[in-house]
Amino acid sequence: MLKSVKVRDYMTSDLVTFTADMDLFRAIDRLLAHRISGAPVLDEHGNLIGLLSEGDCLKGILAGSYFEEAGGTVASVMTVVVETIDADADIVKAAEHFIRMRRRRLPVIDEGKLVGQISRRDILRAMQKYNEHAAPK
Repeated sequence: MLKSVKVRDYMTSDLVTFTADMDLFRAIDRLLAHRISGAPVLDEHGNLIGLLSEGDCLKGILAGSYFEEAGGTVASVMTVVVETIDADADIVKAAEHFIRMRRRRLPVIDEGKLVGQISRRDILRAMQKYNEHAAPK
């Protein structure tokens, strides 16, 4: 049953992360180099303090272009209200959240600490694998 599949089984744990004081264009370079659409922002203690997405970067660049000062820091454009999901949540709950909230990724938390990130693509992989095993032979 799909509800027995946990987020922790399909999340990415080798994360690209940012710091709030990182230069925005350096962060964009990392997004592009790693072919990802967003990543968590951590404080100096490794605590989750925000998320930086391609959309955040675009908004920052556009806002800056009006004032002829494109750039700034990750902190100036990151999303600070971060929705998370527990590592032991089932994959169905994560899929429902993605559909309801129109998100692409969710940071995964275990006992208050960031342990990974799950994306819509990770959910699709889980469902594909489940379907392969559940299909009649």
